[in-house]
Amino acid sequence: MFDDLPPDLERLLTLRVWHAMWLARIDNKVADIQQREAEREHGRRVRPARPEWLVQLGIGTGRPPVQVHAGDCYAAGNRRRPVDRDEARRLLASGLPACPHCQPDIELRILD
Repeated sequence: MFDDLPPDLERLLTLRVWHAMWLARIDNKVADIQQREAEREHGRRVRPARPEWLVQLGIGTGRPPVQVHAGDCYAAGNRRRPVDRDEARRLLASGLPACPHCQPDIELRILD
């Protein structure tokens, strides 16, 4: 029979404690990863949907609108607010420039 464990009780108990410590460490790590995955999944579920259209806002009093962007445009900047399709069309029709990168005026069919 295959038996490579030490024959005396003292060393067997030492090995048992050592393995119990490692098992506890592994269990803690598994629990941490499960918690992170649960939090990540919860974040995915409750995250608000990306807006379809954005208005980039200027600097100063009232933060006037500067440009209209598609909701996923990388050039929208940090000062922005979401708008619905009708407001984006209204802003473009009133002369607010469209982003040259995402070209929301083409998608919204606003022609010059």
